[in-house]
Amino acid sequence: MASTQVPPLRFVSHEALPMRLVLATLTGRAIQISQIRSSSPTNPGLAPHEISLLRLIEAVTNGSSIEISYTGTTLLYRPGLITGSSAGTGASAGVIRHELHEECTRGSSYFLIPLCLLAPFSKAPVNVLFTGPGVITSATSTGDMSVDSVRTAILPLYEQFGISNKIELRILRRSSPGPGGRGGAGEVQLVFGHQLRLPKTVHILNPGRIKRVRGVAYCTGVAASNNARMIEAARAVLNPLVADTYIFSDVSSAPYTPAAVGAGPNREKRRTGIGFGLSLVAESSTGCLVSADVASPPGGGQAAEDIGRQCGLQLLESVSHGGCVSLAAAPTVLTLMAMGSEDVGRVQISKSVLGTPDLIGLARDLRKFGASAWGLRDAGSKAGQDAVLSIVGKGIGNVGRKVA
Repeated sequence: MASTQVPPLRFVSHEALPMRLVLATLTGRAIQISQIRSSSPTNPGLAPHEISLLRLIEAVTNGSSIEISYTGTTLLYRPGLITGSSAGTGASAGVIRHELHEECTRGSSYFLIPLCLLAPFSKAPVNVLFTGPGVITSATSTGDMSVDSVRTAILPLYEQFGISNKIELRILRRSSPGPGGRGGAGEVQLVFGHQLRLPKTVHILNPGRIKRVRGVAYCTGVAASNNARMIEAARAVLNPLVADTYIFSDVSSAPYTPAAVGAGPNREKRRTGIGFGLSLVAESSTGCLVSADVASPPGGGQAAEDIGRQCGLQLLESVSHGGCVSLAAAPTVLTLMAMGSEDVGRVQISKSVLGTPDLIGLARDLRKFGASAWGLRDAGSKAGQDAVLSIVGKGIGNVGRKVA
């Protein structure tokens, strides 16, 4: 008898790997990714943070199959059912402990954003504790936003899709990138207890005007005066435009990790994850959110005033793009719209955001996974910089939850 197994979708390169894994898991389609850094003479194949992401997806699913070639340049992923932190799937007392290797160069948001996309479609609540010497809670030079921005600018977006209960992101121990941008020894816990059958259809068409700015200035292992200097520099940029600006200051000590030498209980420890940074979020009168993140480089050499001013200007630049969804939040919003009920959802988005390689690649990937094509029309704004994006939901929903 002929096999009825559907052949895997084929992709090339490691670009957009997290989003492709998320789409494969949500749609139940197997994928094969080849030529992963095959031209690199020193580090071909999957990177440590990509291996860690695969382990995380395997931990929150049941029945997933992951095959990696000997050189690590080819990946075959067959998704299973999203079970979350249910008993018998690797969770201990309802919590999955996920340890990140000290060679990890990506921030915690690299793992949190894909996990948050999977969590609403899980069979049971998701409770994951990120620990180990590789956890970085601040923004990174590789483009990852800080955990503070995920909490204040990404998680509130789920409320528009009817996902708002029992969602919490806790920063148990702060950290910044260590030497060479690797590791930080922080600790983060994500609790996502709101699961549903299908996300609501949304119509987000009014960007409104910015009414307030909130933020968090954080430092680990350095003087608390760095926070005050960042806040003062950021307020100097923002206060002439937005009077309602409040930036919280968080000071913590640098975490300790075991040194590379020695063994046993008397093994020496060293401080790591030393640095400071600033996270800002602007909220409009209609509830639209725009975020900005800047952190000190791992090697130091940048003044706190420069960090604060740069973050303030970065926030103003993001606001100037217009639209109801920022570049950082667009993949989350558009993916939930594509996975929702079979109805037309609309969102007003900036043409400069829509034309980025990330969103163009997302549109192509969604189309390859069977989602509908996007409809575009001009938004009719005064500056002519916005477009209205229409998406018809695929109606996949949560196959792990029974329909009443």
